[in-house]
Amino acid sequence: MLSYTIRRLLSVIPVLIGMTIIVFAIVRAIPGDPAQVILGQRATADAIASLTKELGLDRPWYIQYFDYLKQLFSGDLGTSLRTKTPIMEEVWPYIAATLELTFVAMLLAVFIGVNAGIISAWFSNSWFDYLAMVLALIGVSMPIFWLGLMEQWAFSIQLGWLPTSGRENIRDPIDSITNLYLIDTLIQGNFGQFITAVKHLILPSIALATIPMAIIARMTRSTMLEVMKSDFIRTARAKGVSMFWVVYKHSLKNAFIPVLTVIGLQTGLLLGGAILTETIFAWPGIGRYLYDAINYRDYPVIQSGILLIATAFVFINLIVDLLYALVDPRIKYSK
Repeated sequence: MLSYTIRRLLSVIPVLIGMTIIVFAIVRAIPGDPAQVILGQRATADAIASLTKELGLDRPWYIQYFDYLKQLFSGDLGTSLRTKTPIMEEVWPYIAATLELTFVAMLLAVFIGVNAGIISAWFSNSWFDYLAMVLALIGVSMPIFWLGLMEQWAFSIQLGWLPTSGRENIRDPIDSITNLYLIDTLIQGNFGQFITAVKHLILPSIALATIPMAIIARMTRSTMLEVMKSDFIRTARAKGVSMFWVVYKHSLKNAFIPVLTVIGLQTGLLLGGAILTETIFAWPGIGRYLYDAINYRDYPVIQSGILLIATAFVFINLIVDLLYALVDPRIKYSK
């Protein structure tokens, strides 16, 4: 297991270097001049040329790329062109916001999706099975932006139960410790702010969880149906084992590998693909951070943000691969 983990970690290095090349090339292909965007439309040609030279954008692309790699290897993600602040100092609150939203969304998606898939397979061709699969199909097909807007209209505007946007009550701001507001409020023992943070999380997390929930439910159902036809399941039932334990202990354990793969992939996608949800709910996450950077042609932020998301995705897949051996002892990583 240890040797396999080390090999996988070493294989991450060329993947990330390849990602830096692709991201660097794509970012440079974005139309627009950063100096022009920063100075405005009325800026003179001399002012634009001076700022371009100051930013180092007048140098050959390969020199810019190797300078960027040198910064990365020294642990420096660069400085934002917009805020003039080192990216390492300003990016964590945005990452924390997205991590918190992704964690709650995946918690909902896994709990509801896995159990809905299990019950659908357990009572195959029943009314619950048909209803759950129809809802799963709707969940996969439903645009996130439409669902988010409908949630705001129903639960915020019409019923007034939940806030429409943001992470906190601006009249009662949360004192940040880790920038994970659920943890921060519990550490400080401020349960009123904890409830407020939970209320702000409900609508965006439901919107973000809908598609992964539907995919997980469909995958769980299909793998469970296949496993429940196996001989060892019939043997367990013939021995008088409770159907609950047959389903949740024997069947689920043997059907969980494909489901675990989907969970890992969906978690990685949510980390980088929450931009629509974050925009609709004004959630200050990494997606909004990158969106604003693209509009401002903030090359260092775009490059570093995408690289951070890619790194997280790679390590999530590594963790999923390692979890395979824990879920199924037949899988060995000895060589």
